[in-house]
Amino acid sequence: GTRLPNVGLTDLLSKEGRAKRNLQKTIQRAGDKHAQSVDRWKALETLREEGSEEALVGLLRRFSFNYDKTIDDEQEKEWVYDSFSSLGEKALPALTRYMRESDTLAWPLKILERITKGDRLLEVLAQLCEWNDNVYVRDPSKKIQLVHFLGEHKLPAIAQMIVPYLEDVDEGVRFKAVDALLFQGLELSSEPVRKELLAAYVKLLTNPAEESRRIKVRIVECLRELGWELGEHRVRVEQAKAALGLLGRNE
Repeated sequence: GTRLPNVGLTDLLSKEGRAKRNLQKTIQRAGDKHAQSVDRWKALETLREEGSEEALVGLLRRFSFNYDKTIDDEQEKEWVYDSFSSLGEKALPALTRYMRESDTLAWPLKILERITKGDRLLEVLAQLCEWNDNVYVRDPSKKIQLVHFLGEHKLPAIAQMIVPYLEDVDEGVRFKAVDALLFQGLELSSEPVRKELLAAYVKLLTNPAEESRRIKVRIVECLRELGWELGEHRVRVEQAKAALGLLGRNE
């Protein structure tokens, strides 16, 4: 019979190797803040067309730096946001991988909101909270972005994800969690979750180890805004307000 052309394994491997190296170069160019904007655009477009998980993670890395020319920077990021969002849920693995390794979450969370909803969204958010839990990290800005995002989505399941951040090691994260829970609380009609949220607020307010006055004052303000019945917590809340010098004042 006719012999098939002998495609050597080395040929295949070198082709594959070449493609891999090219992809790495393109990823590098797309993430190079010192490259010309026109070269970066070309690289970003190539990654979008290539469409593999590796290429898409490379595309998302554009969010991890700011380019000196603000308008160009914004345009490139908007383009990546739109391009990525148009891929829908099939791009979720690349997005999740990037969110795990990245130092910033603001743009990726906006994309997440565009490409998922319902239980799938809750699943990814729960995973993010697990990766960014309330223990010490050198730079808490990623957690602050996550907690802020959670605060804007008024669902009992999301309110419960925020509660552990009231005990975060970082004062800025705790303060952001207090605020995020207020947005949640104003919408909450679920009685059990309201009780849980109230108990979490009171626990932090009356915790002798909490040294941040601004956090305690903010909790008092939140409780006033929520206007919930304090019930069994009333006495402890009044004592905490007295200790803060807020009794008898409309704070």
